[in-house]
Amino acid sequence: MNSMKKNIFLTGAPSSGKTTVIKKVIARLNHPANGFYTEEERVEGKRIGFLMKTLDGKKGYLAHQDIKSDFHIRRYGVSIENIEKIAVPSIMPANRNVIILDEIGKMECFSEVFKKAAVNALDSANIVLGTITFGGEDFILGIKKRTDIEIHEVTPENRDSLPEMILEKIQELLKKGS
Repeated sequence: MNSMKKNIFLTGAPSSGKTTVIKKVIARLNHPANGFYTEEERVEGKRIGFLMKTLDGKKGYLAHQDIKSDFHIRRYGVSIENIEKIAVPSIMPANRNVIILDEIGKMECFSEVFKKAAVNALDSANIVLGTITFGGEDFILGIKKRTDIEIHEVTPENRDSLPEMILEKIQELLKKGS
């Protein structure tokens, strides 16, 4: 059993650059991938919501200040329907694709279906590159304790070098798996 962990996660403070690192890796990844990433939506400099974008072009709100929902984080209503319609199918293991999972966070974890899909991706043979929130409740803490996951904190000092390091790890893992 090799000691390289196939699930590579980034954590860090909000706006530390986690998604930016993920997007740089996606842009340079020369291997099929599926999954999603999240982006803030801003109007006149004010954050109004969070969009989920899949690698195959689907998108929808994860949360938005105008969404009416039973689930809220601060002023944002969370769309369980979009999580389950957009994010969940995008992280299903396919062939030897790299799975992009941005992120395992409080909003996404309102969905039991998402939690199952995330565990399914992590348990699969596929390499998973994702982000995970600082702290978190039991489910998130459980993910962080897994023995097949490595977590890197994104800081201003390392965020420019992380994409290259992650791409190298993915290449090594793909070689081992072939």
